[in-house]
Amino acid sequence: MDYRKFGDTYVVRIDKGEEIIASLTELSRKENIRLAQVDALGAVDHALVTVLDVPTGVFYKKEFNECMEISNLCGTVTRKDGEVYIHLHATLCDTKLAAHGGHALELRVGATCEMIVREIPGEVGRQLDENIGLNLFRFD
Repeated sequence: MDYRKFGDTYVVRIDKGEEIIASLTELSRKENIRLAQVDALGAVDHALVTVLDVPTGVFYKKEFNECMEISNLCGTVTRKDGEVYIHLHATLCDTKLAAHGGHALELRVGATCEMIVREIPGEVGRQLDENIGLNLFRFD
């Protein structure tokens, strides 16, 4: 991973073989990013995504081990219990041009990942909403 900061924005390159969520977590720790918006594109060769079925509370996971374009990767950096909390959703496109998406759990770069991280002044926490089963924004 390599990056540069321009004003309140980080321009990030994540390289082949690197894990995107781990790289974003590392950047957020190193630069003490407490709140940010994330947008990215690129390609992966491994992905694990999940979707929550809200009425049942069941998470459905699917793993992909093939070259796929990141047609959209977006989310937030916040904090939960003082630790970096990454929340990303991915839309991935396979070689048949079919799209797959969900909450990103693992994303390994297959070629490159170009990421923009826009830091927002302030801090937003996370708290588990037991009725939904998700860590929601907590405004203190």
